[in-house]
Amino acid sequence: MNKIKLGFCLTGSFCTFKPVIEQMEALSQSYDILPIMSYHAAQLDTRFGKAQEHIRRIEDICGKSVITTLPEAEPIGPKGYTDIMLVAPCTGNTLAKLANSIIDTPAVMAVKSHLRNLRPVVIAVSTNDGLSGSGKNIGLLQNLRNYYFVPYGQDNYQGKPSSLVADFTKIEQTLQLALEGKQIQPMLLR
Repeated sequence: MNKIKLGFCLTGSFCTFKPVIEQMEALSQSYDILPIMSYHAAQLDTRFGKAQEHIRRIEDICGKSVITTLPEAEPIGPKGYTDIMLVAPCTGNTLAKLANSIIDTPAVMAVKSHLRNLRPVVIAVSTNDGLSGSGKNIGLLQNLRNYYFVPYGQDNYQGKPSSLVADFTKIEQTLQLALEGKQIQPMLLR
């Protein structure tokens, strides 16, 4: 049986890379994963790890080179490389770009290219301004066809009252339902 082709975009919420990459590893058993990274995700070394170490681990999991340029991401839709696209983690910056059709990173180009085939895109939010500046972009994307959200909630309501993060353990359930054209519920976590 052929595996479902999953485009897996990582953007720069570096503090969530560990749990997201763990989910990628679990998904690799059931999905044929095409890894894609935004420029920052692919290039910046942070206190959460070195970019090249993340890339090496992702390539080991997926058995493919990570897409890190616009020209590499553009053919995803025209050539039918993906059945479903996941953006995890999806930063506030990436949310804004998707909501406003700003196509200037490999991750947003991959989503745009994938959407031309009217296929589902799953968003796993991770942003410190989800209940402030990014709130309008989340709302806009939730009202667009073919966008689905991994359930999310406040990760630290006392220390970071505007911060939202997806429950990454619910990615697979969300993907399965999105392939059926359904939004997982409940979408908002307590």
